[in-house]
Amino acid sequence: MNYKELAKWAVQYALENGAQACRASLATGSSSEFEYRDTQLDKLQQAAENSLSITLHVNNRYGSYSTNRIDQRDLKQFIKKGIETTGYLAEDAARQLPDPARYYKGDGHDLGLVDEKFHSIAADDKLALAKAAVEEVYGSDPRIISVSGGFSDGESSSYLVDSNGFEGETKSTYYNLSASVSMKGKGDARPESYWYDVALQWDELQKSGVGKKALERTIRKLGQQKIKSGKYAMLVDNLNVRRILSPLVSAMYGAALQQKNSFLLDRLNTQIASARLTLTDDPHIPHAMGARWFDYEGVATVKRPVIEKGVLQTYFIDTYISRKMDIAPTISGPSILTFELGDKNFDQLTAAVKKGIWITGFNGGNSNSTTGDFSFGVEGFLIENGKVVKPVSEMNITGNLLTLWGGIAEIGNDPRLDASWRTPSILFDNVDFSGL
Repeated sequence: MNYKELAKWAVQYALENGAQACRASLATGSSSEFEYRDTQLDKLQQAAENSLSITLHVNNRYGSYSTNRIDQRDLKQFIKKGIETTGYLAEDAARQLPDPARYYKGDGHDLGLVDEKFHSIAADDKLALAKAAVEEVYGSDPRIISVSGGFSDGESSSYLVDSNGFEGETKSTYYNLSASVSMKGKGDARPESYWYDVALQWDELQKSGVGKKALERTIRKLGQQKIKSGKYAMLVDNLNVRRILSPLVSAMYGAALQQKNSFLLDRLNTQIASARLTLTDDPHIPHAMGARWFDYEGVATVKRPVIEKGVLQTYFIDTYISRKMDIAPTISGPSILTFELGDKNFDQLTAAVKKGIWITGFNGGNSNSTTGDFSFGVEGFLIENGKVVKPVSEMNITGNLLTLWGGIAEIGNDPRLDASWRTPSILFDNVDFSGL
């Protein structure tokens, strides 16, 4: 019995043994990881896994269970035990499978998420990339303490089937090459930084320059210091925008709204950010991280506006939350978030700053999901008259996310294409920094 037949059998077996509805997802995958630290191979790891996840609807009760023991004989006991356990849970009539009319019908083109070369690439070639990332910089500067280079890759597939008529499969591969460098700074300071590249296709992976970029980023951090507290322009590079975007997007999820734990509650179709911000969920971009035809419920994904010229256009509402809140469902979460881009690259954004701070990293901190108030530790560089002047650290930024996103000065044209959130660099006005 292949894995598709096994998942279908699991659904049918659950129905025959007391479940009124059922969804099963059978996932398979493999991965490898190699890491060189200085001149030695420090890690070599390979893994393969299979797992079955099943959701059971029993007399208006709901349970979710998973196992990596996917032999049919073991699964019989596993499913029966799950049905029995679910019967002890509290009733929740909102737990239902989606309306079949919302399911993906299987008529989409190939999104190009699988590299056909995946199994033909030799382990020696992967090791060579990790080693080369180290050799690019190892020994090139007497202040270097340690250099590490890593390569990882993986393939995964998931087959989803439910008793409401859905059947769908996803497959993908990925490659990741990274490097990190630590150096001796002034006194006890030990600045460290990293760089990486990720791709779905071997031929699209950046295979050189990663170590040099990590060293360059580390050298720029030498001599970090606090600067005077005050309001500054804040330039967040495209690698770090996600840190301040994440709590904004999280506040759009149905679970937070239903629990009244979102500062975007009752803000649909209202201005929540600068008119410069237009954010779109665009799930069908070929060869892109996050591309998909359906979500974890089997609901078809569509291109949809999330924020349009600062106005909130949608919440992320799955079937359960839609029934709990008695509102129309949308989708369980975003796939690929894209920005409407400006016309300046990072250097041009920097040149536009009279006095500000370029953020290259966040160090702890938190945000209040109910109010939107935040406090984040940051590091980066002071910018004066369009020039990067000196590295700064041990600074905090504080404020409210609505005020922050309402203060966008410019959005760059440099989105990171190796992530499902394609964030560009963004320049914000009048952000509160505390330091000296």
